[in-house]
Amino acid sequence: MPVPKDYLAPHRISAKERALSQLQRWIIDGTLQPGEKLNDMELAEALGLSRTPIREALQLLEVQGFVEMQPGKITRVTLIEKEDILKIYPPLATLQSLAAELATPVIDKTQIQSLRELNQQFGEMIQKQQLFKAMELDEQFHDIILDAANNPYITSFCTTLQMHIRRFKYVLLQQPLSTTIHSLEEHEAMISAFESRNPEQAAEAMRMNWVRAMNELGRLI
Repeated sequence: MPVPKDYLAPHRISAKERALSQLQRWIIDGTLQPGEKLNDMELAEALGLSRTPIREALQLLEVQGFVEMQPGKITRVTLIEKEDILKIYPPLATLQSLAAELATPVIDKTQIQSLRELNQQFGEMIQKQQLFKAMELDEQFHDIILDAANNPYITSFCTTLQMHIRRFKYVLLQQPLSTTIHSLEEHEAMISAFESRNPEQAAEAMRMNWVRAMNELGRLI
């Protein structure tokens, strides 16, 4: 099982959190392939941890849907199923669209400026093929909008769905720049809608951002 040794470990977090963060990242970016068998002893050695936090992290990853465990037998990375795209993206698109609509009347200039800066950084990371960082910036962009919408129920459901959608997003970000450039344009459309206080435009730009990604992934996977 190939596991990189030159990753940057997060600071000031528990061993379980460190294991969870790194294993989740390896699953999302394909270092640990769909269907790959996971060995807790090998993972513990690679991460410089004991087997206990590795096992605890794997249990959490199972709850999140990233791994499947058969106690006393094997633990594997879950497969990416094409039909899951149509199960996850539509509800997330609806929730995110509603968040954009709710955020439009109340989002402030500082938040709008942060959105613009994040979108610029997002584009730069795509150009540099730093895809995991690009995905993190994209999520930060959407998190600002969720914060502005100020509806904890929408945020909670979106967070849960995002956990399952990250591997799909990573696949999409690896496509040619002509494909990923649409995300930058859709982000800009949202920012313009926020500046002009146009909730319908903001909601539609947000909806298209997710629906287009869903359709493109459906063709790729």
